[in-house]
Amino acid sequence: MSETIEYHSGQLAQQEAVPAGVWSCNEWDPLVEVIVGNPFNARFPYRDKSTHIAEYAGKPFASIPQGPFPQQIIEETEEDLGEMVEVFTKLGVSVKRPQTWDHEREFSTTFWKTEGYYNYCPRDILLVVGDQIIETPNAIRGRSQETYSYREILLEYLKDGSRWFSAPRPMLLDSLFEVDHQKPVPRNDEPVFDAANVIRFGRDLLYLISSTGNDLGAHWLQTVLGKDFKVHCCRLNYYGSHIDTSVVALRPGLLLCNPERVNRDMLPDIFRDWEVIFSPPMVGADRFESDYLSKCIGSNWIDMNLFSLSPDLVMVDRDQLPLIKLLESKKIEVLPMKLRHSRMLGGGFHCTTLDTRRKGKMESYFD
Repeated sequence: MSETIEYHSGQLAQQEAVPAGVWSCNEWDPLVEVIVGNPFNARFPYRDKSTHIAEYAGKPFASIPQGPFPQQIIEETEEDLGEMVEVFTKLGVSVKRPQTWDHEREFSTTFWKTEGYYNYCPRDILLVVGDQIIETPNAIRGRSQETYSYREILLEYLKDGSRWFSAPRPMLLDSLFEVDHQKPVPRNDEPVFDAANVIRFGRDLLYLISSTGNDLGAHWLQTVLGKDFKVHCCRLNYYGSHIDTSVVALRPGLLLCNPERVNRDMLPDIFRDWEVIFSPPMVGADRFESDYLSKCIGSNWIDMNLFSLSPDLVMVDRDQLPLIKLLESKKIEVLPMKLRHSRMLGGGFHCTTLDTRRKGKMESYFD
């Protein structure tokens, strides 16, 4: 791995002019700056209807785990994230991290009370589209104040010229989540979606309808972005929250998809001329004890959640040798890394990062 880092550090360090503030137009342009999450004080999301639908649909309500994640998981996760930060730094990429937050503190609205969740996955709560950074209307009540731990970073980007928007804060009433657990999409009573329901292809965005994103959320996003962008909704054989363990944008013309959840007919017609490759099964999905697995937020596909540093360099779980071989067959180099508790915490390399600055320009890939 050290040879790969040495080879690419010069390449990524040769930074063309990138606008001040946020600037990230897609999932693959060469990386300049990234936010890496913070696992400290992470807790299981509060047991309520929002958590039940978003993370544990189909499971008994009483089985939803409560309280802080075990300290060993927190410490090992920070160790793994620290190694990611070290790699980014060696590659010449600037790194920012959110403040540590007291997620045990209770907070409330007129309609409910809850506790915090974590700051592990910046991808879930902030969406960057060009020079815009959007605080999304997340589905889980315990995440409604999560962006406060990023406030200093957001203010810095604002002062540097970024356009900073916050979606209407959803009421998140119980009625929003009174839906079929087989297809647990929040009702269209108000716009609701996590930022990780979206992946970006320049002026086109792919939006997953799921337990953390309803149709009205896509409508709101389209309205805010305006006529220069197009939000494409998709429905897959999967309703369990985010898109980035189902569809991965590797570079123009190439998608990596989950064979259990996606077939070509489910993808918008804009991808008709793109090559679609399907991930092999994940390795080591059975390495955990049953008690550990019963509490996990992530699925057995979490290690498909890779992160691109450029069109030809990605960060991937080191155990996923069949996936690494597939990527290398497409002339994509791999940084093999570890994130031991990605499944427990519900976030892989793409989830735990937010690319706030990349090279490149805003363009359309489908004209």
